[in-house]
Amino acid sequence: MYILAIDASTELCSAALWRDGEICQRTAAGDKLHSEQLLLMVDVVLAEGGVTLDRLDGIAYGQGPGAFTGLRVACAVVQGLAFPQNIPVAGISTLQAMALACAAPRVVCCLDARMGEIYHAAYVMEEGSYIEHSAPCVCAPDDAPPLADGGWTGCGSGFEVYGDKLKQCYGTALQGITGGIHPVAADIARLAAPLFAAGQGVAAERAAPVYIRDKVALKTAER
Repeated sequence: MYILAIDASTELCSAALWRDGEICQRTAAGDKLHSEQLLLMVDVVLAEGGVTLDRLDGIAYGQGPGAFTGLRVACAVVQGLAFPQNIPVAGISTLQAMALACAAPRVVCCLDARMGEIYHAAYVMEEGSYIEHSAPCVCAPDDAPPLADGGWTGCGSGFEVYGDKLKQCYGTALQGITGGIHPVAADIARLAAPLFAAGQGVAAERAAPVYIRDKVALKTAER
């Protein structure tokens, strides 16, 4: 099975090709250049894998939450690639992809959402899959949803920006923080593989971002 995956939800942009469990990936930093970089990286990973678009079994993308412009860019690229070839697509939660990258039994994922807020979700590993303990939401760090019991590992840019507040919020429930975790295409592909294998991909025109928050900036009076 061949799966192309892309993510542009943060300042790190990435594309990856899944070939029956083997993955090649390219990444680039700079959120203002995602529209230019994604297609170039797609060409690179397809060429490295010796795979053409018409041979793909699916295209997966980070559907959010994350940067509004990046999410729209990713959906536009997915639709442009998938629609002409009638390739099924699958949107994957960026927060769940972070949990997979963190690889801890209990993971609380926080992305910096700007404007003093975080995108938050918590996952528990059960039978080899990450199950939602706390659904994706947007909130102030002080209002982060509670975590059951202890043994949680935190990850994501939300901890880098609001680490002190989140540590105070979670207290002893938080056993540690893993740095350097971002949503990336390789993890998007890993999560999408069983969906495509089960025939759960959808038509390209159904690719859509999951923003969680509709507000993109503070008003002058709120700053």
